[in-house]
Amino acid sequence: MSKTFQSINPYTLHVIQEFAEETSAQVDARLAQATETQRTWVSRSFAERGELFRQLGTYLRDNRQRLAELITAEMGKILSESLGEVDKCAGQCDYYADNAERLLQPDIIPTDAQESRVVYEPVGVVLAIMPWNFPFWQVFRYSVPALMAGNVTLLKHAPNVFGCAIAIEEAYRAVGFPEGVFQSLISDVDAVERLLADNRVGMVTLTGSERAGSTVASLAGRNIKKSVLELGGSDALIVLKDADLDKAAEAAVQSRMSNAGQVCIAAKRFLVEKPVKAAFTEKVKALIDAMKQGDPTQNDTKIGPLARVDLAEQLERQLQTALNEGATLLSGGERRDANFQPTLLDNVSPDSVVFREETFGPLAAITEVADEAEAVRLANQSRYGLSAAIWTKDLAKADRLSRQLEVGSVFVNAIVRSDSRLPIGGVKKSGYGRELSEAGIKDFCTAKTVYIGKT
Repeated sequence: MSKTFQSINPYTLHVIQEFAEETSAQVDARLAQATETQRTWVSRSFAERGELFRQLGTYLRDNRQRLAELITAEMGKILSESLGEVDKCAGQCDYYADNAERLLQPDIIPTDAQESRVVYEPVGVVLAIMPWNFPFWQVFRYSVPALMAGNVTLLKHAPNVFGCAIAIEEAYRAVGFPEGVFQSLISDVDAVERLLADNRVGMVTLTGSERAGSTVASLAGRNIKKSVLELGGSDALIVLKDADLDKAAEAAVQSRMSNAGQVCIAAKRFLVEKPVKAAFTEKVKALIDAMKQGDPTQNDTKIGPLARVDLAEQLERQLQTALNEGATLLSGGERRDANFQPTLLDNVSPDSVVFREETFGPLAAITEVADEAEAVRLANQSRYGLSAAIWTKDLAKADRLSRQLEVGSVFVNAIVRSDSRLPIGGVKKSGYGRELSEAGIKDFCTAKTVYIGKT
């Protein structure tokens, strides 16, 4: 008997839709179609592919309200954030439509040859395993550069957002992309192992947990497949004593509480220099206490539910452990179903569970540091290395400290965020490879050396 998946509204807990799992034969048929389509898709010019993506961007803007409402219904993001997510996807389409050909221009390398160059060729079929927290953006973040490079893709989305997965496939189809360029699989993780063992799949990209990344990387390595992984994060936000505390506090709360705290690159650990710690904490607490939680479809709601009840339960367990370890609860801490109050913890020890583990929800943890050296040491005292932020008026100091932080991105006096023009990705247990910008599109390619000897 085939398995079924349910899309459940996390705020109302009502079942939105059920999806029947595709059979092995159906998945194989999708892979066969993808393989066949890629042979002709790769022959299309950048201009032809780009025009389709410009049309896709227009489609997203024309349908933004409907698509945003779907995002909010399936995973609970407040509607204003869902609208922004759709807009960001449209911008991604425009960026690579305009820049992919330039980014993938051959590199001409001076050697003793008549000509030597490095060209960038697509890997073929890209298998993607994507999470639920940004059900549209995560998909467009990888698929636009991957397809502009001449690849095709099979998407294995998170089961609780299969409605979004189908809507994305429909969007690609609606503007005229060939059948097989983009396909969403309605399947569980057991299909991944079989697909990675198939020689027709060229690589895998995954955004998700450390555990999922380890499993997929092992499968890819066993089958000698390229992989790009963006995994968990426990980002540090360092507030030095000369920082603009109003701006730093506002950015800290926005970074930690957006998308109900379900953001890999969110500031999760606030490392604050002792002279300003009390004032910073007071400002952060006031902002958190003012946040209205409730129905994510209402305009005045600032934070919605977590995407699933079990995720809220996990965060509740982490909170209780942290309190048992000596942390002080300053705000929030209550859970109702998937709704978790915006929570602020003070006096968080570097040994605490909320310092050592990733907390995926609206929980901010403040730790006092004696000076900038301790801030960097504690920021690096994590198995994760996705990103970090530094708040200081001394830009020379910020530049020096940024070089010491073991992360993939450092933002100074700004909220860490993804941008089509800049690469994103982590180090350590936060993964490897990059998405976005030139580095991102090239990670969906194979670099080939062409050496032409002198005659």
